Amino acid sequence: MRYCIVLFLVLLSLFAQAQENYSTLIRKAVENKKNAKDSIAYLHALGLYEDAFARFPDSIDQFSRYNASILAYKLNNKDKAFTYLSPLAKKETDWKTYPAWNYIIRDYASEEYKDLIGDPRWQILKSDAIKNKDRFYSQLKVKEDEFFSIERTNLDKFQDEKSLYEKIKNFNPYKVKKNQDYSISFKINDSTKTSFFIHLPKNYNPKKKYPLLFFLHGAVRSNALIDYQFADWNLGGWNRYYTKYAAQNDVILVFPKGSRQYNWMTSNEGFFMIPEMLESIKKAVNVDDNKVFISGHSNGGTGSFSYLMKQPTQFAGFYGFNTYPKIFTGGTFVENINRSFINFSTDEDYYYPPNANDDLTKLMNGINADYKDYRYNGFPHWFPQFDESEPAYQILFNDLIPRKRNPFPKEISWEFDDEKYGNIDWFSDIKLDTLSQKSNWHKELNFKISQWLKYDKDDSLIVQEVDKKAFDFPRRSGKIKAEYQNNIFRIKTSSIKSFSINISPEMVNLKKKVKVYVNGKLYFNKKVKYNREYMLQNFENNQDREQIWINRINLNIS
Repeated sequence: MRYCIVLFLVLLSLFAQAQENYSTLIRKAVENKKNAKDSIAYLHALGLYEDAFARFPDSIDQFSRYNASILAYKLNNKDKAFTYLSPLAKKETDWKTYPAWNYIIRDYASEEYKDLIGDPRWQILKSDAIKNKDRFYSQLKVKEDEFFSIERTNLDKFQDEKSLYEKIKNFNPYKVKKNQDYSISFKINDSTKTSFFIHLPKNYNPKKKYPLLFFLHGAVRSNALIDYQFADWNLGGWNRYYTKYAAQNDVILVFPKGSRQYNWMTSNEGFFMIPEMLESIKKAVNVDDNKVFISGHSNGGTGSFSYLMKQPTQFAGFYGFNTYPKIFTGGTFVENINRSFINFSTDEDYYYPPNANDDLTKLMNGINADYKDYRYNGFPHWFPQFDESEPAYQILFNDLIPRKRNPFPKEISWEFDDEKYGNIDWFSDIKLDTLSQKSNWHKELNFKISQWLKYDKDDSLIVQEVDKKAFDFPRRSGKIKAEYQNNIFRIKTSSIKSFSINISPEMVNLKKKVKVYVNGKLYFNKKVKYNREYMLQNFENNQDREQIWINRINLNIS
């Protein structure tokens, strides 16, 4: 019996040692480094890293080398610091993880390694890092050029309008791609740029149209722009289920990078990014124009909701995890739900309270909006971190796969307070007349929020009594409601002075006159002809092969 117990303990010990793999040791080292306050603690943390390196030499990662170099530097062991830094400077980028050379040439490296700067070895180190950086950007440019490589087609040579229309509808200049993942630089203005990361289906076929899903990250106030991204930053961790179900359903994934100044929630300066990124992508890969979607978490969910409210034309549907459903740059006009929105909320979310989500759902149901909220109980704001969030992603993709945009909806309701956003489907260039009196049917929809969740000083979630409205309305708005049938458009306006109606042969019979009634008065009663220049201009602007405008009707009603 005693022999069996001893044998069991030996086997248990061996099992425990086997379980202590590289990742386990590194986690211990990271925790010790984080809590280290003196040289003894630094020495202990460095020992844990070195133990992991010695036992698992084939598993050494660059971030751990960087941490080991910092600890060696803090212990004033310059030789050892250089031992760990040298492989970082020489390592070429593997296109998956943070580039090792950046640890040495980034702005705050001179502070991190202040006493190493004067050492001749630092200049050698920096020279190697700069060479790798230059090589990296050269390779990045080659990959980006390959991504945008297409067969050249000159649409301008088609003089016949109907032939041009058919050519745009069947436009396909796309080529096979050499890679599945691309980091693409994106210009914000003459002095600022960021990037988006695009992940293609494994067997991308340029002859096939693909659904596309943007994921908008959260924490926009604490993010910074960067002109390159990698797979490991976007496809794993909290995004693992996007990656899993996109792969199963052949969906293109796109991950834009925003910042405090340029984002999709707190600033109009960056709101143009997602539509322009989409236009750029459509020039390179075969996107199904009727199956483009936006999702996001936290500030990203709020961004998704914002595009629904302000600029939905190019998209088929919207999703949000732990969303704050409000426009932060103007009024929130909930009757603007001309597309669908699905929210995944939790009952322990400090960002937006569950009772407010319930009231919003009631409001949306009251106006027959295509809006759903799925509640997951027992989870905090960072719901996507948990494995239990996977069913939410199944719901998302089960909705996304069959859903299609209707590019020519029979009815439109649109309200706005900023003329940048005076466009929706077949309406464009709507101009405000906020000095005029609102029509009686132009109502403000809102509700009161009386409770909010917050964490107290002990990190316990408590209920806080509040007295606030769900939405703000800082500016006067204009509103337009319209429908069409049998070549007749009937439009109601409030605080609107002019607008254009885009025309498609999918909407009207071009052989007959088109009639437009505005507020009961006939404003237009003519046939609409093809306008070749307008067709070319619109396709150049939006790259949309489904929502093709052949002309427009301009109306001034003030």
